[in-house]
Amino acid sequence: MSKDIKAFCQPDSKGFFGAYGGQYVPDAIKARLDELDQAFKEALADPEFTREMQRLLLHFAGRPSPVFHCRNLSKKLGGAQIWLKREDLNHTGAHKINNTIGQILLARRMGKTRIIAETGAGQHGVAAATVCALMDMECVVYMGATDIARQRPNVEKMEMLGAKVV
Repeated sequence: MSKDIKAFCQPDSKGFFGAYGGQYVPDAIKARLDELDQAFKEALADPEFTREMQRLLLHFAGRPSPVFHCRNLSKKLGGAQIWLKREDLNHTGAHKINNTIGQILLARRMGKTRIIAETGAGQHGVAAATVCALMDMECVVYMGATDIARQRPNVEKMEMLGAKVV
C-alpha cells in the first residue's frame, strides 16, 4: 500500500486521517475523547479484557453467528449461491450487541457506572440496556418522542431491563 493511501487508513496520534479530516469536536468534549482513546488502547493491550470480550461474544451474544445456505432460492435464481448471515439469532436480534458489549466493558474498566445511549428504532437501546442489566450498570436511553410512540415494544424491553427511556 502506498504511503499516501496508508495515511487515510489509520488516524495519526491527533485523530487525523491525512491532511484533511479528523476530529472536529468542541473543546469541552475533546478531553473526554482523549481519555476514551487512551483507555481503549490500554484495553486492547490487556489479554484479560480481550478474553472477557471474546467470552461474552461467544457465550452471551451468540458469536460467531451462523450462516445459512438458501438452497431453494439459489436454485430458483439459476445457480447463484445465496447465503444468509443469521444476525437475527444473536442475543437481542442484531449486530448491535457486539458494539454494546465492547462499549460497556470499556466503560466499566474506566470506572464508569452509568451508560447513556441514543436510539431511533430502539435496537441499540435494547442492546445497551441488555448489557447494562448483565453488568449491573445504570442505563439511560435517549429517544425522540415520535420514535418512542412508534417503537413501543422496544421501549418496553428497555424498561423491563431496567433502563430509563427519556
